[in-house]
Amino acid sequence: MKLHKQDILRALESISVPGEGKNMVESGAVKNVVTFADEVIVDITISNPTLQAKKKTEVEIMKTIHDKVYEKAKVTVNIKVDAPPKSPANTIKGKAIPGIQNIIAVASGKGGVGKSTVTANLAVTLAKMGFKVGILDADIYGPSVPIMFDVELEKPIAINVDGKSKMKPVESYGVKILSIGFFTQPNQAVVWRGPMAAKALNQMIFDAHWGELDFMLIDLPPGTGDIHLSIMQSLPITGAVIVSTPQNVALADAKKGVSMFQQESINVPVLGIIENMAYFTPAELPDNKYYIFGKEGARHLAQDLDVPFLGEIPLVQSIREAGDVGRPAALQTATPLEKAFEKLTQNVVEEVVRRNDDLPPTEAIKITTMAGCSAVKK
Repeated sequence: MKLHKQDILRALESISVPGEGKNMVESGAVKNVVTFADEVIVDITISNPTLQAKKKTEVEIMKTIHDKVYEKAKVTVNIKVDAPPKSPANTIKGKAIPGIQNIIAVASGKGGVGKSTVTANLAVTLAKMGFKVGILDADIYGPSVPIMFDVELEKPIAINVDGKSKMKPVESYGVKILSIGFFTQPNQAVVWRGPMAAKALNQMIFDAHWGELDFMLIDLPPGTGDIHLSIMQSLPITGAVIVSTPQNVALADAKKGVSMFQQESINVPVLGIIENMAYFTPAELPDNKYYIFGKEGARHLAQDLDVPFLGEIPLVQSIREAGDVGRPAALQTATPLEKAFEKLTQNVVEEVVRRNDDLPPTEAIKITTMAGCSAVKK
């Protein structure tokens, strides 16, 4: 069959480039179409540099040509990334912590979805895999990481590093930990305004001797607020992981969390979404799954937002019990939970590697004040 350029262009008008409203012909993304008998070559330029966007564009072009023009066409898609240059005047380099390779923010739009539990189990699984791991518990108003690691009565000690006094993080199960919970009484509420909380976080970040870490996990508070901006102002975040349950109320807030990191002024890569409390399986009915909070809501949200789905964690009583006694459930060996967290953690590591291969280092955002309102810059 002889293919014609106009037929190809007409077919491509039915799809759009990820992140753009116009179809790829109208937007000018399609730079050239060449046909040879049953072969077609499409040259296209997109502004989104992520591997997901490039793969999605390639697949959609091939599928559209096969569906609308000729199902046996031999299609070659050449994708060029033309990301808009950043203005040097408006950028600052992130203040990286020496020795820390990757900084992962673990966030949730809504409280109560198990974000801290996921953080703790990600950390111990990474440590079991041989990585050097630390957790910064940035949930200022509800720190729970010390309880989950059975170190709530511990206190960081001061050590001398190159003539300077530094905090030594508390270590448990091979994970280094700093939390505001170490500096408050169990019954003491933290009633701080934003600047005070930001100052405390900066001390735990920069006045601590973290040593060499492959991964620092930051357990953020729920929502999208001042603490999040303070962290992203202080550190160049490698990527963010969003935790949600499958229910619509949680998904609506998780969507806001993804949107926050993807704002042009923030631009932190979203590594993916984790679905916690995905289903319940009673011990007496091991083959049954009950979708108490809805089925695959976070998976569908990830597809809608074009971000990776990192995995699902079931609603299991032993996860709660393990956290309450200070021994994360992923430490249990030869259990379905251990396998679930291992798969989840492998997916996170793969996305970090992919992100570091495809994208430049993240910059910390710069927050300025103009005319009485806050402005966020890169």
